[in-house]
Amino acid sequence: MRPFASAPPRRTTDRLPLVLAAVLLLVGGLLLALPDRAGAAADTLISQGRPATSSSVEDSTFGPEKAFDGISTTRWASAEGVDPQWIKVDLGPSATVSRVKLVWEAAYAKAYRVEISADGTTWTRLATETAGNGGTDDWTGLTGTGRYLRVYGTARGTSYGYSLYTVEVYGTTSTTPPPTGSFTVVAAGDIAAQCTASSSSCAHPKTAALAQRIAPSFYLTMGDNQYDDARLSDFRTYYDKTWGAFKAQTRPVPGNHESYDPAGAFAGYKSYFGAIAYPQGKPYYSYDQGNWHFVALDSNTFDDAAQIQWLKDDLARNTKGCVAAYFHHPLYSSGGHGNDPVSKPVWQILYGAKVDLVLNGHDHHYERFAPQDPNGRATADGIVEIVGGMGGAEPYDIETVQPNSQKRISGTYGVLKLDLTDTTYTWQYVGTDDQVKDSGPTYTCH
Repeated sequence: MRPFASAPPRRTTDRLPLVLAAVLLLVGGLLLALPDRAGAAADTLISQGRPATSSSVEDSTFGPEKAFDGISTTRWASAEGVDPQWIKVDLGPSATVSRVKLVWEAAYAKAYRVEISADGTTWTRLATETAGNGGTDDWTGLTGTGRYLRVYGTARGTSYGYSLYTVEVYGTTSTTPPPTGSFTVVAAGDIAAQCTASSSSCAHPKTAALAQRIAPSFYLTMGDNQYDDARLSDFRTYYDKTWGAFKAQTRPVPGNHESYDPAGAFAGYKSYFGAIAYPQGKPYYSYDQGNWHFVALDSNTFDDAAQIQWLKDDLARNTKGCVAAYFHHPLYSSGGHGNDPVSKPVWQILYGAKVDLVLNGHDHHYERFAPQDPNGRATADGIVEIVGGMGGAEPYDIETVQPNSQKRISGTYGVLKLDLTDTTYTWQYVGTDDQVKDSGPTYTCH
């Protein structure tokens, strides 16, 4: 019995004797000739070209989007030798699914589930396979409604990973227009240590390569871009050789290490980034992408009345429906630095303006928090904070777990992959091995 469906789903496979296949083909042809045959109305393919994500990829040539591109020779492939793994597609605001067709490569799943979800967090099972043998699995008679569909592999059929040429989802979609203005941003803080790719322990070349493989619309950094004193010579020797490859697409903010430059606070940072970091003549600025307004702040100078007044004026002028702010020092953190009260007055301004998302660095770990207000009280209209300080600097341990902290990872270098639409946002923390270490919920903008 396969639960959570009005009738047991049916799975067909292409591993049939040739004679039987020929008979079925003949019968199928006769049925097609009958105009009032049972089930004559064909299911509609609703997944092709839709945004896709996965738990991991073997390498950048086998991304999850390849399973939904309508090309039979391209494929998604997960990392090898690891269970479980999954691939997920965003079908739009809501869809009713009646059929899912999977075409496996040689690296198939012996056991997997087909699941659907309204929010990408809570999943309902549509079908279960416990004795898969690869080839084509065609699940029909399904009944499920949601925005996201995933194939969740629990046992590999080979020593490799999971690989699908095709995932086809059939059914009907909501008449509500799908989210528009979708784009991806890569974010990280605490990046370039004084080391190069010649050292196997040097992490920032690996996070830079990962960031490039994701190929976002742009990159943003949450401070401490260059260690230890952020001299111009160090920026040129270390940061520029890795993250500098996409410098023109980067929107940085400074951290406390940028202020340690013996040539003067922020001298190397300002010389290296120039107008990229000072587009409005100050180390704080704002810009728009789609229906999002981004506010880049200098948390070293939150006592600067000019910056605070600029922030209030900027938010008052904003006409976008979603707002993200980013700066170095987190108000809340379970890491070695812990909570930083210097950010609380700014949080109060952001909260009053219904800002959705705050990104920080400073503590060298990954952490996400449930929506909360400036006083740390959980509330649905609160700000979601993410600490993303694993861009390359030495990791910090988790020390005191803060209220509303939902997930913490230390010791695994990686970047944030933010997926944004005109009305929603979600993200993944992706490690330098291309595996997804954590996936955030999907939130609707305030």
